[in-house]
Amino acid sequence: MQTELSSTLGAEHAVFGFTPFPAVAAAISRAGGFGVLGAVRYGAADDLARDLDWMQEHTDGLPYGLDVVMPAKKVEGVTEADIEAMIPETHRTYVEETLAKHGVPPLPEGEVSGWRITGWMEQVARSQLDVAFDYPIKLLANALGSPPPDVVRRAHDHGILVAALAGSPRHARHHQEAGIDVIVAQGYEAGGHTGEIATMVLTPEVVRAVDPLPVLAAGGIGTGEQVAAGLALGAQGVWLGSVWLTTEEAELHSPLLTRKLLAAGPGDTVRSRALTGKPARQLRTEWTDAWDDPAGPGTLPMPLQGLLVADALTRIQKYETEPLLGTPVGQIVGQMNSTRSVQAVFDDLTRGFERAIDRINRIAGR
Repeated sequence: MQTELSSTLGAEHAVFGFTPFPAVAAAISRAGGFGVLGAVRYGAADDLARDLDWMQEHTDGLPYGLDVVMPAKKVEGVTEADIEAMIPETHRTYVEETLAKHGVPPLPEGEVSGWRITGWMEQVARSQLDVAFDYPIKLLANALGSPPPDVVRRAHDHGILVAALAGSPRHARHHQEAGIDVIVAQGYEAGGHTGEIATMVLTPEVVRAVDPLPVLAAGGIGTGEQVAAGLALGAQGVWLGSVWLTTEEAELHSPLLTRKLLAAGPGDTVRSRALTGKPARQLRTEWTDAWDDPAGPGTLPMPLQGLLVADALTRIQKYETEPLLGTPVGQIVGQMNSTRSVQAVFDDLTRGFERAIDRINRIAGR
């Protein structure tokens, strides 16, 4: 499963694995893929440095990358407190009413929310990059499209390729014009923020739109046969995120959430603005239903919604309130039926890829 892009980056397989968990990212690289650590959950640069130190010790010199969240346009002088002040009281009341309906207790006195939206703030992302550029990362990905031009230049000065997610050919061409090196064509099936176009349609359109830039296919991919399909559509690799959530190395810290993922089918996800204010595919729960209910106040735009629900999500996770407990995940969740190691996932990907190639060769009479 090697392509020109994976060879350039020093990975055995053209499987790029996005994950918020350092242990998973390191295991992906050790298994022959390319681990990409998500930085959005790191509010403090020191915490990111600690985990990158750990990655250095556990990747055996193999390549890995970092995923940040940065808007292309900079907004000066806006603090988290400024954004908090924009949240209507009616929405705060709705949060508390929804939690009370399900008996979710408050956090113990002195305990703060473990899920914050600070990683979405540009100044936080820039502090993360100040740390990251001291490490030998090979790829910098941005989940909100093209990062600011100075960040692209800085990455290139360090010999780091820059990737950006795109949900349409128009977005992809914009990234190409911004000097992006790798386009991640993320289809409708994907977990987290995603657009309206399905992966099967989106991937070849993006490949044509940005030729000769390398493209990674993303969204609904979790088997070796699907990897082969992505490469057949012109991609130089695949970008996998959801499939790692139920691996042994993942740090979900919620047995109940893991059981919900293992039991979920492909129709048990929904694109909802409940998490961040932008459409993001996630498990459908009574929490997402509450925010999609026309009788409710509706969601706020990013980043207001993320700040609004941060404390609530921490409480739901801490007390494992089953009807409300969810996570971003793609439609591939229907095939995530057992807990496996990252290496076992790669073994299955390899076998499925070989089966697909053999099948095509037989059809072609080879």
